[in-house]
Amino acid sequence: MDKIIKIVLGLFIVILVVFAGGLSYSFFVGKMYESSLKSTYTYHATISTDTTLSNVTLFIPVPADPNGNSPVIAQYSDKSVTGIPAGWKTTLFDAGKATYVKITTPSVTVPEGTDSRNPYVVNISMSGQSADLIDTRVPLEKGIVFRPVQEIKEVSCPQDLNGVPGTPRCSEYLTSVYADYTTAPGASVVIRSSLTGTNNWKVFNPEYNEYQNSLYVLMFGENHGWTTTRAALATGIGYYDAPVVSS
Repeated sequence: MDKIIKIVLGLFIVILVVFAGGLSYSFFVGKMYESSLKSTYTYHATISTDTTLSNVTLFIPVPADPNGNSPVIAQYSDKSVTGIPAGWKTTLFDAGKATYVKITTPSVTVPEGTDSRNPYVVNISMSGQSADLIDTRVPLEKGIVFRPVQEIKEVSCPQDLNGVPGTPRCSEYLTSVYADYTTAPGASVVIRSSLTGTNNWKVFNPEYNEYQNSLYVLMFGENHGWTTTRAALATGIGYYDAPVVSS
């Protein structure tokens, strides 16, 4: 009987040690994850033209959640978005289902030597941290994207996402841009905007997950109104085996 008790007691001690070790390991991993976790948004917008534009007014979507909030909007508000030329006026405009940045300037004057192969480009950018973990799988519902969002459809992912970790899912939807300016009949104007939301952390190796959202519109000659364009969304990029953040 004493031998059986000793065996049972020994097994209990082994189980207790294994259990305590598992808890310690989980606690250690969770703390490393939480201490290294950074959630960041990166935003870029470019406006390019090969010909001088006059009396310019643009309404370009700014990525936001359904309530109209985002770090991009905050930085436009406090004028900390970089790359806006002197003389350009930026104002945020809430259209209900979308938030736009209204850009006005008397002219966009291109330097000598500008042509379709070498356009004049204005680069606007910002980056900012999120206080919360970014939803990189389903950002359309509650997350920060270019809005309005209409006629969503799933599409094949572009080749540059082949081989990336995770299981990317890609979709397209319709959104809109407003442009009012005068210029030569053969002028071309391109507006691009992109947003990347990324979670980075390190437990034993650096890991991440992210989503990418972008829009593109090409216009020719003068424009005096709204243009419907397609926005692209790629989600589920990266690793999703991170520990659950404790409350």
